[in-house]
Amino acid sequence: MRLVFCGTPQFAVPSLRALCDAGHRVELVLSQPDRASGRGLEVHASPVKQFAGEQHLPLLQPEKIRNNVELEQRVREISPDAIIVVAYGRLIPPWMLALPRYGNLNLHGSLLPKYRGAAPIQWAIANGETETGLTTMRLDEGLDTGDILLQERVPIVPDQTSVELAPILAGVGANLLVKTLADLEGGSLRAMPQDNSRATLAPILKREDGRVDWRRSAAQIQNRWRGFQPWPGAFTLFRGKKLTLHALRVADAAVRRLKNAAPGTLMQDGRDLFAACGEGSWLQVLEVQLEGKRRLPADAFLRGVVLAPGERLG
Repeated sequence: MRLVFCGTPQFAVPSLRALCDAGHRVELVLSQPDRASGRGLEVHASPVKQFAGEQHLPLLQPEKIRNNVELEQRVREISPDAIIVVAYGRLIPPWMLALPRYGNLNLHGSLLPKYRGAAPIQWAIANGETETGLTTMRLDEGLDTGDILLQERVPIVPDQTSVELAPILAGVGANLLVKTLADLEGGSLRAMPQDNSRATLAPILKREDGRVDWRRSAAQIQNRWRGFQPWPGAFTLFRGKKLTLHALRVADAAVRRLKNAAPGTLMQDGRDLFAACGEGSWLQVLEVQLEGKRRLPADAFLRGVVLAPGERLG
């Protein structure tokens, strides 16, 4: 097929690679403009842009696409059979939706209609799901509301973070996308409308999503920490300063002798550090970073502070 591919982050790269390997003709790649990031605010090319350069694929990085006359003319000249959208980061305008004969096909990192939105992988883990998956769908003007084409389930293993799960989903999704195009071309695929009554949302992450609410259970806090990697992570306050929790786990049976305490209460047990959570549960804090300081394992952190009785986080 003649394709236009829209994508930006690393999650989209396996799909673009798989389409090329399958013999499809990627006539144009659209990726978001280079952005400054990191402490030095250095400008970085997106992973999709880097891959397109390596493969000598035509690339554009428009600031806007909705009312971009030059872009519309370029895409119309290509006359693609399909426009592929994988984590592009922009809403697709009506003129693009109406153009290809097979439509605008999106690879989404959840089993739609669950987890519609910008962060489906992160929220599935944060909510304690044990299974997620991929969906190929035909885009419409709604937010991930288009008809479903194919789906594949993927387990979420215990303690897996979003950083670990994302590349697994990207690989599975790339193969699903290639199969979707083959089935469409072969005429064997029938689109299925979504059941909107079962829809849940996975909104874009905000910094405040990483703030620990110690009233939640230890398992809930750990799930949110797993889901919100690498950003916004998990953080709280210690003596008025931001304390980032880089590693933690639900306290195992050996330390469940700890008594109930107000949520956020810290307790030292030898070289180990624990924090009280909701429902009478406890977290073991393994690695922390106090604002303005370097990352430390819990025992090194404890060597630098003397906890007052009943001292609390948050």
